[in-house]
Amino acid sequence: MTSPSQISAHPDTKSFDVRSIREDFPILQTKIYGKPLIYFDNAATSQKPRQVIDRLVQYYEHENANIHRGVYYLSERASEAYEGARDSLQKLLNAAGRNEIIFVRGATEGINLVASSWGRANLKAGDEVIVSHMEHHANIVPWQLICEEKGAILKVIPINDKGEMNLEAYKSLLSEKTKFVSVVYVSNSIGTINPVKEVIEAAHAYNIPVLLDGCQAAPHLEIDVQDLDCDFFVFSGHKTFGPTGIGILYGKEKYLDAMPPYQSGGDMIKQVSFWRTTFKELPYKFEAGTPHIEGAIGLATAFEYVTNIGRSNIHAYEQKLLAHATQKIAAVDGLRIIGTAKNKIPVISFVVEGAHPLDIGTLLDFEGVAVRTGNHCTQPLMDCFGVSATCRVSLAFYNTVKEIDEFVIALEKVIKKIKS
Repeated sequence: MTSPSQISAHPDTKSFDVRSIREDFPILQTKIYGKPLIYFDNAATSQKPRQVIDRLVQYYEHENANIHRGVYYLSERASEAYEGARDSLQKLLNAAGRNEIIFVRGATEGINLVASSWGRANLKAGDEVIVSHMEHHANIVPWQLICEEKGAILKVIPINDKGEMNLEAYKSLLSEKTKFVSVVYVSNSIGTINPVKEVIEAAHAYNIPVLLDGCQAAPHLEIDVQDLDCDFFVFSGHKTFGPTGIGILYGKEKYLDAMPPYQSGGDMIKQVSFWRTTFKELPYKFEAGTPHIEGAIGLATAFEYVTNIGRSNIHAYEQKLLAHATQKIAAVDGLRIIGTAKNKIPVISFVVEGAHPLDIGTLLDFEGVAVRTGNHCTQPLMDCFGVSATCRVSLAFYNTVKEIDEFVIALEKVIKKIKS
């Protein structure tokens, strides 16, 4: 079997051996109702390669102990693995220092941490926070809550009928009142890749910090936080071929250092008395309690796995999948694709005249096809397109053209059954 490290890192899809890659993902051999699994719900949760699974087993079998405070062998091994994961992710994300990598439960906790900690320390009545119309609820509600608490105002960047951010409208929203910008790098429901470098550059002209929700970017695009020049970046492990319940908050040290703790207890404390408590330095100030040790180790393993395959290779292959899937899906009678941005990852949302997305998804399951249905935690975006829900196909680098063709056959069969 070809190992990921043996696959060319050059953007040449001829060297991209998807059959060998699929062998790394045991779950892809599963049968659903007697039919081979076609897993098209990667934007919600990606599958895990054997390398990640084996690393988790290794941890539980040979390293399982609590970290940092133990002086015995297992604790030292676990601590080394946990901090080694931080070092690995710092390099892979190109953060300036390991203190800028904070382990959190996922992107949702990362955004809430910044909204609560930075927001409470910096926002006041009349200030403005900017988000976009295509945000996940996790990048809307935390800002709503802190704005309500502080008397600040939430401003929204509009999008066009293709699902693309209106950059000029965004620039017109920026002013001396703007104190923070928090936008999605890539839309989870329609796949749009936003012009985030331009968003950041425009905000920085006013010295406004920017947070990027990178949940959908991290599995598909090269992530270099220094090149992006974002001030905060969040993503979740379970969407990036790693474990659930773990994620990363990257933040520039100057911001993280000035922010008060988000939670308290456990290893983030330096000294406690009943009169005063002092806290540890970064990154531990934001890692209260026993962390998800094996999750951090598994996430670093997953990121290393993807990096070894070559993200340029992955992007080139996935763009071919996207082009093929878009052509085949758009040809289905009565189907309308929601979100047709020029720059996309392989995510396709659609509705079918006379067929509810829930019914389509339910019947596709009996054909062995897993898709997501609903509003995808983006109700304001659904409202923009005048729909309450869609079916969403989200692909990963282990999916194939053959799976797309088989999905379309199953989709047409399901639609015919619903309308009969």
